[in-house]
Formats: sequence, structure tokens, C-alpha cells
Amino acid sequence: MAIHIRVPGYDDLELEHLVLDYNGTLACDGKLLKGVADCLKRLSKKLEIHVVTADTFGHVKLELVDVPCSITILPLGSQDEGKREYIINLNPDVTVCIGNGRNDRLMLKEAALGIAVIMGEGAARGAILSADVISTDIVSALKLLENPLRLTATLRS
Repeated sequence: MAIHIRVPGYDDLELEHLVLDYNGTLACDGKLLKGVADCLKRLSKKLEIHVVTADTFGHVKLELVDVPCSITILPLGSQDEGKREYIINLNPDVTVCIGNGRNDRLMLKEAALGIAVIMGEGAARGAILSADVISTDIVSALKLLENPLRLTATLRS
């Protein structure tokens, strides 16, 4: 399982893992956003999906029960380092990360491909500055991975 993306003037990407933040990225106020589950189910055929979260609202396991993914709930404190360590253990060279928060900035920067999303909760400046691509919603961000030529068009020099 992998997604290969050839990007002229940029690194070729061989992606095996998708690591996602939950609140503010996949969900608003703890509730999974419309269209996300379907996108994740399709992507799970090509990528191992990981959700790494503080689970602020306590709904992540219930909301993702039908989505093939691993869920890791981080303890309070140093969540930015926790997320970075998580992708280092996976191998950042084959990992794409999507997030919006300040605690996502290190994983976005460390990953082979970092995508920041700006939605209803907004996005932290550090997340935006650490990302390779910015998207205005999560479904559009996930569809970049379903349609890799969109990423090629955005990232090529």
C-alpha cells in the first residue's frame, strides 16, 4: 500500500502513512465532519491511517468506529512533541500529516508532506508555516491524496 507522487523540482513522494489531528481537522466540536469518513475509507486502501489527538471532546473513538484507522490519545502536555515522536516512529519519509493546531506544527514540518487545514476553528500560524500545502477544508485536503496530480500541480517548481 502506498501513494507515489512525482513532483518535478520537488522530492518524489512515496507515502505509506497518513497521520491526522482530530479536533479542528477531522471534526468540529468533537463531531466528525461530513464527507470525512467516506474519504478516509477510500484512502485506507492505499495508506495506513492514524489519528493522533488529545480528544478534547471525548468523541474520537465513537465518531471513527467505522473508519479503518488507529487512534492514539495523547496525554496533556507536550502534545506537539508527542505527535512528532509518533511520526518519527512510523518513518517521516513515508508519512503525510494533516493538522491545524499549534500542537501539529512539529509533525507537519517533520513529515515528507505536511498539509495544514484552515476551517471553522482556524489554524495556528505555526501549523501554516510548517506545512507544505494549505487547504481550506479537510475533504479538499484528503482529495489531494486521492488525486495526486493536484499535489503535483501545487508543489512543482
